[in-house]
Amino acid sequence: MEPITHFLTGACIGRAGLNRKTAYATLTAVLAAEAADLDILWSFAGPVEELKHHRGITHTFLAAPFVAGAVVGVVWLGHRWRERLRARKIDAPNQNAKAPQALHWGWLYLTALIAALSHLLLDWTNNYGLRPFFPFNPRWYAGSFVFIAEPLLWALLLLAMAMPWIFGLADSEIGARRKPFRGRGWAIFALAGMVVLWCWRWGEQAQARSLLENVQVTSAPVTRMDLEPYPVNMYRWHAILETADFYQTAEINTWTGEIDSDPRHDTIFKPADTPAVEAAKQTFLGKVYLDWGRWALVRDLGQEPEDGLRPPDLAPNRIWTTVEFSDLRFAYSFLSSRPAAGRAPLGGWVYIVDGHEDAGEGMGNRQQK
Repeated sequence: MEPITHFLTGACIGRAGLNRKTAYATLTAVLAAEAADLDILWSFAGPVEELKHHRGITHTFLAAPFVAGAVVGVVWLGHRWRERLRARKIDAPNQNAKAPQALHWGWLYLTALIAALSHLLLDWTNNYGLRPFFPFNPRWYAGSFVFIAEPLLWALLLLAMAMPWIFGLADSEIGARRKPFRGRGWAIFALAGMVVLWCWRWGEQAQARSLLENVQVTSAPVTRMDLEPYPVNMYRWHAILETADFYQTAEINTWTGEIDSDPRHDTIFKPADTPAVEAAKQTFLGKVYLDWGRWALVRDLGQEPEDGLRPPDLAPNRIWTTVEFSDLRFAYSFLSSRPAAGRAPLGGWVYIVDGHEDAGEGMGNRQQK
């Protein structure tokens, strides 16, 4: 999921009751809920390195305890800095000031660990997936029943953050005594609502799969299928079906039971394995992309340069070609009923010279260093 959902989930985890056990619980949960995405720093080493390491070791059960420990360490440093500032104050102590909340490092670590594990769970729900058992098991796992950016989850989590503040304003206007740890019920409500939404979407995905299995969408036997989610509309699914010679996509509405697929527009024939394609699969990008891309499509585009990037500068007697990598899981538009025109997002490319030599590779309009 994107950072907004992770941060808000962490805030709800902290306010669901753990903030009553120790100081800094909500802060720790917020930081730990998003800490795994620090692997995005690999983007400075190039787009292929970013793809290789994104949702890598930091998104595993093995690393979660260490991620939690690192976050607690950061909070400890902040606590020490705060205590030093407090010790330097020379003003007389305020007799009416409330005593600070007790700090229990064991509870704080447990809070961080729960929040770190929530990151893995959230990322599993969408169709990008993650490798939770890496490095012992390199397989990617993906629930594929929640879109990577889900406005319904934003609304639910933001409601849990806003309502205690609104009620607090109302209490202050009538002079009511301020309640400590306000918002516990709303946080629990939001987290429970998230689980209910997941179950609902999972059920709709199962229904969409059942519809596909009971209707002959393609003219050839289907060897495998996958269903991709849309945001907001939990009744709408994008289906990919594979046969021996081609892929076919379909749009499914589980509310009406309709399946929309036109073989004239929704069929993607499997491209030929040219020497350039075979060479591209052995490049750095090729190995990384095929490891991640469960529905990878590799095509020889000929002498078609990537947008915004110059083709290789070669001698006149040498021939270059572009090999494109894409993943059918993302080759659809969530704003229309048909796959998006042009090249799919999260696509990669390799310039192959003379059918065997790598002359440059990258993703989008970013070239690997």
